[in-house]
Amino acid sequence: MPQTPVTTPVLDLTADAVTLTRQLCDIESVSLGERDIADAVEEALWALPHLKVVRRGHTVVARTDLGLGDRVVIAGHLDTVPVNDNMPSRLDEATGLLHGLGTCDMKGGDAVILRLAATVTAPVRDVTYVLYEAEEIDAEFNGLHKLSQSDPELMTGDFAILMEPSDAVVEAGCQGTLRVEVRTRGERAHSARSWKGVNAIHGAADVLARLAGYEARRPVIDGLEYHEGLNAVFIRGGVAGNVLPDECVVEVNFRFAPDRSEAEAEAFVRDFFDGYDVTLTDTAPGALPGLDQPAAKAFLEAVGGVANPKFGWTDVARFSALGVPAVNYGPGDPLLAHKQEEHVPVEQVLRCERQLAAWLRGEQGGEQGGEQDA
Repeated sequence: MPQTPVTTPVLDLTADAVTLTRQLCDIESVSLGERDIADAVEEALWALPHLKVVRRGHTVVARTDLGLGDRVVIAGHLDTVPVNDNMPSRLDEATGLLHGLGTCDMKGGDAVILRLAATVTAPVRDVTYVLYEAEEIDAEFNGLHKLSQSDPELMTGDFAILMEPSDAVVEAGCQGTLRVEVRTRGERAHSARSWKGVNAIHGAADVLARLAGYEARRPVIDGLEYHEGLNAVFIRGGVAGNVLPDECVVEVNFRFAPDRSEAEAEAFVRDFFDGYDVTLTDTAPGALPGLDQPAAKAFLEAVGGVANPKFGWTDVARFSALGVPAVNYGPGDPLLAHKQEEHVPVEQVLRCERQLAAWLRGEQGGEQGGEQDA
């Protein structure tokens, strides 16, 4: 029997950014299922003669090569969390909100990237656009992680913008994160004769007391105040209802400011829990904001001059690990990410496009963009 031909979804890069957001959202792209959307993105970008296009897996990179003084990288992930009865997209013109899976996290930002790629044909700085796979799942699948291993030169630049939802306000850098297990040990005994044993859960009281007395460090970096946090996130122990436990484990998460390295953060935690058995289970570096860089200064001015510190961890840290300062900047409220009622304000999508286009063209004020270059 003849096979039904596979049709690649079509993206219209001449459409406005809101329409393009809808086109992207209506292509299902749950993590590890990004083939269709990557095919559509690649096909659309190949039609732009001013860009050089490279594909690695389901990650698509498009670059200008004009020999300009500096290079910026603008990146966004193509995948979403699983569908939750929130496809296809729906535009509510009365409220100016576009609803649907991925509208906020982060196909509104992806649409802006594609519009910039199509319309800013004569930027004042070279640009690399990266649309990558598998951000929402384990790091081993992450398209930026893979690219940093296979082709780090494709992520290299003087400054990077990750278009994670940030309510269209710059969130600079990000804090690092690590998790440890803090163990207390005891001796099992029948609970009816508890004096014959040592209760490891009771022994964790001092661990919790230390955490309760923790005073957060709040360093100022590039004019932004970060706020560290050290918290118990899980506790486990116990054998049976009539047995004293011989082990208790308190899992602790440390969110550390980006002026600390992972090694420094680990050393702090081990010193904080001196005298206890501490096991490192997970760690990821922070990212310095880099707002002192010329490209970053110009970008911040173009988008309103306001920057906030990023307290959570994002893929900007992958750029920082390569020596590229990076910020988060994109349409949408990050608190709506992964929710069934996910939506993005139309105004934010259009404003992000205008301001980024004006910055890439070297225009003043950040509001003139959006038209095709001559």
